[in-house]
Amino acid sequence: MKIDLNCDLGESFGRYSLGMDEQVLAVITSANIACGFHAGDPEVMQKTVALAHKNQVAIGAHPGFPDLVGFGRRKMQLTPAAVQADIIYQLGALQAFCGGTPLHHVKPHGALYNMAADDLTLATAICNGIASVDPSTSLIGLANSNLIKAARQVGLPYAQEVFADRQYLPNGRLVPRNQPNAMIADEDIAVQRVLRMGKDHVVTAVDGSEVSIIPDTICVHGDGPKALAFVKRIHAALIENQVAVTAF
Repeated sequence: MKIDLNCDLGESFGRYSLGMDEQVLAVITSANIACGFHAGDPEVMQKTVALAHKNQVAIGAHPGFPDLVGFGRRKMQLTPAAVQADIIYQLGALQAFCGGTPLHHVKPHGALYNMAADDLTLATAICNGIASVDPSTSLIGLANSNLIKAARQVGLPYAQEVFADRQYLPNGRLVPRNQPNAMIADEDIAVQRVLRMGKDHVVTAVDGSEVSIIPDTICVHGDGPKALAFVKRIHAALIENQVAVTAF
């Protein structure tokens, strides 16, 4: 059995420094690199790609809404054509730093990701944008969501994503960040949930119901010393339980 560990990286820009990218890249297997719309800048993108290459981590794009102030977490009402063009633009920007190596995957960011999980039209626009750049590039999307459905319809390869530190609703969606108990603070609980999702293909929702889920990749976060230690703990727990940690 195997599983991928992915993390959102390259989210510093200008004089603002976010995350612990270099340390996290030593533990994860796939990097989602910001492309300048919600975070990141050209120099940060270039540096993060180089670090990912150095650590033999799969390089993916992390496109978002054009919203630096809101870190891409605010909803925006864009036409499907505009979303598709924004995806192409951001993928092209990151691809230019990759030295001819194709992007391994694309994972939408923040509000774009969450909205597309529910909105098939938006999800399809994202997938069409990816396919127009390179139809062999995989989409990372919330497991069992419209992102996965759109990828199937468009013909993109995909990876179903679960989250180590987020609570789930009974319908398999994530509890919104602005709601109480959206995040899982207890590391012991989070590690056990990760193992259960990976081995038993089920997660317990906030109402106590069981949600069927088959993960290809687990999203972890590395923005802080405590978060970095948590990522290392998840990685170690997977290895201890005979789960190979490798890019999908």
